Order: sequence, then structure tokens, then C-alpha cells
Amino acid sequence: MRKINLANSDKRNAILGFEAKPTKSKIKQVLKSGAEKINVKILKTTLATDIKTLSKKFTDLEELSQEIINSDIECDIETTGMLIGTTNKIYADKENKILFNVQLIEVKKDKDANELSRKPLVQKDANIALESLPIKWSSKGMPKADAIKKFVFAKHYQIRHVNSLTYDFLFQMAKKLSDTNKMMFVGAGSKGNEPLLVTSGGTPYRGFLEGRVKDDKYILILHLTNLELKEFTK
Repeated sequence: MRKINLANSDKRNAILGFEAKPTKSKIKQVLKSGAEKINVKILKTTLATDIKTLSKKFTDLEELSQEIINSDIECDIETTGMLIGTTNKIYADKENKILFNVQLIEVKKDKDANELSRKPLVQKDANIALESLPIKWSSKGMPKADAIKKFVFAKHYQIRHVNSLTYDFLFQMAKKLSDTNKMMFVGAGSKGNEPLLVTSGGTPYRGFLEGRVKDDKYILILHLTNLELKEFTK
């Protein structure tokens, strides 16, 4: 179980566990034989038979289309359909030649796709389990009904206690949120207003805590979002 350093409204913090809890489908797909299906990756095409490569050998797409009909040049029967195992990511240029010592660039654009700035991409470290800088509970709460209309939540993690003390710690946080029926904004950094990075070099997210309580049971969920919905106006 992964770790997260989380502070409550009284600025008391604790090292806790968190994990994703995906919902499993109650419907299971099987093959005609009754065997359970598995997902596999297959090779669709190679560089030699790729449409972009083939289009350079013909004057127009109509001629290429006719050649595909006549001889199936886009299909290499020796490789097409092969099962693919473990793969590695590489970078290639427009001529499909492998690039080395690649420098990633961060480009920011406005809503009209006009470039605003360009700079080398800095891979930031994960910040959710720093001992000196816990994820801070803010005073910015939002009703659940408003939050689900305003944000698209991409990831969801369940915060877990690791002993009886952290059980009480999380139970009180969940109860406070449950009683107010609100989701609470949480952030990283010294001021608690920075985005959350679950993994080093990963996507920065805004975090919201949701709590649910029933008798002596609780669930505290960390919702992550990087997309805010806004009303479209002409």
C-alpha cells in the first residue's frame, strides 16, 4: 500500500496508506468455449507497410488504394497479427528514425491554440508523502452536487488507516465531511495550494476529499482532477 502524508483541519498530520479501489464489473465475458477472455496486443503494421510510408511511393491516394486492392501491399503476412509482449517507449522523427538525448519541451497555449510560452520540461518529484510538507486540509469546501458538475475527476483513491490511532484520525475527518455533505480541497506545498503529484514526473492534479460514515465505519476518498468544466458562452 502506498503512503500519503495528510493533515486535518487542526493541522495535525499522519502518514497513512492509500490505494485505488476500482469497481469490478459484475458481468464477465467469456469465449465460446467458456474460457475467460484475456486482452492481448497485436502488431497492426510495420514501418515498411505503414500508409504514410506507402503514400510516398504513389502519386495520389487513389492509385495507392487500387494497389492495396490488387496486392494487399499494406499487409505483411509474416508480421501482421503477431502477438506483442513487453515493449519500450522510444522517440522518432518525421522520417521514423530513432532519436537519442531527447529534450522534452513544455508548451503553453491559450484557448485559441496560440503559443504563450515554451521552455524545457522539468520532471517534478511526487509530493504526497513528504514528511516535512503534508497534504493540507484547506477551508475551501464545496457541496458534492456542485463539485461533480464543475470538475471531471480522473482518479480516485481510498485513504486507509494503518493503526487504531490513525483510524480515529481519519474517522473524524470523514465524519466532518459527511455531516456537512461537502468535498474539501486539499493541496501540497508550504501553503497547501499547490497541485498534487502522485508519481514523479506525473500529471499534476487538484485534490478533493470526500467522507462517508455509517455507524463506526468510514470511507475517506481522495478525488483528483485536472479538468474544470466551464459554461460555454459565445
